Amino acid sequence: MNKKLLALAVAAALAPAAAMADSGNVVIYGLMDASYDITDNGNGSVLPGGAVVNGIRTNKISSNNSRIGFKGNEDLGNGTSAVWQVESTIGTDGTAYNVNSRNTFVGLSSKTVGALTLGRQDSPYKVSTRGYDYFTDGLADNRNLMGRGALGFDIRPANSAAYVSPNMSGFQAAVAYVAGAETAVTSGQQKGDAWSLAGMYNNGPLTAALAYQRNKFGDATSTTTTGDLGSVAYTGKTEKAWKLGVGYNFGALDVNGVYEKTSDDFATHLGHKAYTLGAKYKIGSNDLKLAYTKAGDADGTSASSAKQWALGVDHNMSKRTKVYAQYVKLSNDTNAAYGLNGAAASGFVNAKGYDADPSAWSFGMKHSF
Repeated sequence: MNKKLLALAVAAALAPAAAMADSGNVVIYGLMDASYDITDNGNGSVLPGGAVVNGIRTNKISSNNSRIGFKGNEDLGNGTSAVWQVESTIGTDGTAYNVNSRNTFVGLSSKTVGALTLGRQDSPYKVSTRGYDYFTDGLADNRNLMGRGALGFDIRPANSAAYVSPNMSGFQAAVAYVAGAETAVTSGQQKGDAWSLAGMYNNGPLTAALAYQRNKFGDATSTTTTGDLGSVAYTGKTEKAWKLGVGYNFGALDVNGVYEKTSDDFATHLGHKAYTLGAKYKIGSNDLKLAYTKAGDADGTSASSAKQWALGVDHNMSKRTKVYAQYVKLSNDTNAAYGLNGAAASGFVNAKGYDADPSAWSFGMKHSF
């Protein structure tokens, strides 16, 4: 009798796995990243040149874009597969997120033609240089100053159709279109949309990327606020960006740099030039990291630049687990108020005001599965 009960229990436990195996290859993957942060939003002013307002130091437990995902494929023959993915942000600090808050799509993939997918997806502009950021997803992320705009360019918009070419001796091209006006109901409404393109090279010690993106705003919104190109303030306006990234591996030493130029036709321009330089040196199980990022003055606004220094060390305990410590300081000019919030980590730090110098220490652990 006990043997029969045991057999039934084993069969019940294996049933979900058997069902997934029958429907195609399913992979469960993810990343858990949490840190203890000591942050300071700096001393600034409410208005440029105004009286100084003191900031505050705060201790935080932050979830740095932790995530869980499910993906799979079905072989359709002749080198073609159906592919899908559902990915969600996890709040290791207790913050709640939607199931499809990250890259979630379905499409077709061909070894000779490439892949076409529909859904919520990182733009090619974003993907092209994300690997160059040694402090990605944390408070020292270079997106504190890079990829900025009204909507921004390092984005993950919903309602996108994306194509990625096959890998051709290390070169790949990608293009995406974002439909930004699903709720339009009258002919008088203006429809926003976006185009994003990138060419990427990765073969041997040299890597390179060239990317372009154009966001056009309308007054009819989409069904989601993520990547929404409907805006009363910017209706009929556009913002554009292009960037060039280059990296090289010298063995134990990795170095890279990205230059970016954004522009727009807004009444108050946000467009500016920016660049970032980074280096990572491997010593045994440790990675020493250094990065400098600079955003120039916004078009038509003097003294609106900012710079950021980041220094850190990762200790790799295994292939999937590491602990880290890092420090970042961002210095704003008189007419700038950038914060440590470009990565949308839960522990983000908004500058106290103009001319503030927000900073943070982060001590964390990262585990991939």
